[in-house]
This record gives sequence, C-alpha cells and structure tokens, in this order.
Amino acid sequence: MDREPSRSALKRERVRDHLLELVESRAPGDPIPSERTLCEQLGVSRPTLRSAVDELVTTGLLIREHGRGMFVARAKITQELVPDASAHRLPRASGNWASRVLEFTVVQAGARVGRKLHISPAAEITYIARLRLVDGEPMAIEYLHVPAALVPGLSPADMESGDFYDVLRDRHRVRVHEAVQSIEPTVTNEEEARLIGVPVLSPALLFERLTRDDTGRPVEYVHSVYRGDRYRIVSRLSLGDAPAPAAPFTGARHHPGIPPGDLAGRGDVGALMVGDVQPAE
Repeated sequence: MDREPSRSALKRERVRDHLLELVESRAPGDPIPSERTLCEQLGVSRPTLRSAVDELVTTGLLIREHGRGMFVARAKITQELVPDASAHRLPRASGNWASRVLEFTVVQAGARVGRKLHISPAAEITYIARLRLVDGEPMAIEYLHVPAALVPGLSPADMESGDFYDVLRDRHRVRVHEAVQSIEPTVTNEEEARLIGVPVLSPALLFERLTRDDTGRPVEYVHSVYRGDRYRIVSRLSLGDAPAPAAPFTGARHHPGIPPGDLAGRGDVGALMVGDVQPAE
C-alpha cells in the first residue's frame, strides 16, 4: 500500500490543531503569534505553517493583514437545517465508495482533540488519514481521530473494507448514535489537490463531524475535504404549514437560500440533506 503522498499529513494536522487552539482560546480581533514565532514553537518550516494558515484564512477563521499580522476573525453565523427532535439517519451518497489508508498511527490527543473527545490531552488516539474513492475516482480526504482505548487491534485493513461504524459495533461493541456535522466552503492546498486530482486552490467542501455512541460518549472526531467539482449537498425542505414550535425561539429564523421573512409563522422547517456525487465530464 502506497502511503508516500501523505507522509506530511500528521505534521500538517498538528499545525492545524495548534492554530485552531489559538483561535478558540482568543476573542475576535485578537492577534496570534507571527509566522516566524509559530515556526519556532512548532518546529516546522515556513511553507508548512503557511499552508495551514492559508486554510484557516480561506475558511474565515483567521484574518491576515499586510504589515500588521494575523488576527482571529469574527464568529460565523451558524444555521441548523434539522431541529434536534427531527434528526434522522441520512441516506448513503450515490456511487460505489471505497477507501485507501494514507496514514495510520497512534499519537497523543493534544489539547483540542482531547477536549472534543472528552479525554486527557496525553491520552492516545488512533489517527487515520484515508482517501475516499467513488467508482475508483478520488473524491475526498478524511482525517479521523478515535480514542485508542475504544479500538484495540484496529488495523489499516479495517479502514479499507466495509463500514467503519460496523467495525465499531461488531468488534468493539461501540454503537454510534448521533453526530453533529458542519459543512463549509474551502479550497484545496497543494497536497490535497494532488491526492484528489484537482488543480491547487480548487473549490472544496470542508466537513467536520463529532460522533457519539448510545451512551453520549464522543467516539470519533473527523474532518474531511471533499472536491467541489464532483460532490454537492442537496437539501429537501418541507415548506407546508407546520405547527408553531413547542418552545419559543428568540432569534431570527433563516434557512439557507431562502430570504429571511419568507417563512415567517411556519415554525420549524424540516429538512433532508443528501450527498450527491456528480458524474465526471
């Protein structure tokens, strides 16, 4: 199995997590250390650091100002498509999906991932980078973080055959129950572009997901980069008359793509989100 293309994936992940830790621990408008200082602190090259910074600038988490430095951006507006009470299992995306493991190792969780998974920063996690393919064509890169204590004996082969959640259930008695996932626009860096076969800075979708089991315990943190030219998210909204929500909602309601106010008085709008793989041209 060729894992050569992702040899630097773990280093990029460490830099990215450190930058996100800085963003999450500071207020909007606060500065973060200079690139030179960060390179010295993390022991990485300027291009490696700059690639991670560029990603966070593109996704709107950092602001770079010429001659002044880098600053934490304003908080993003968040929109939930499906109310908690209406959450449901999503249909599988179209196409024949397969995986190829690029990197598989056990490392310490670190502060940010440890906080997400509710484990000590010194606790071990199994870190997996894998290429997702649809009908043999690269579609996405996934970076998974799983508490190592939950998956003793997990191997790269387990991540390339079948469904990972089936492996968790059948071999490790971990039953996934729910997940919170965000989707944002981004662009590909050089390595991502090479792996999924698109030009550098191509439009892409950034997914982040935290999965919990049936006891409420976090069991998986994943972030993924999906190519924007072949993958899209389709939402089906239920716009018929609906009863008012049981609990009052104090904020203004907005549904993506629908002007605010168009759905006034309709209460919550049900939504179904489906992944859709576009045919190659």
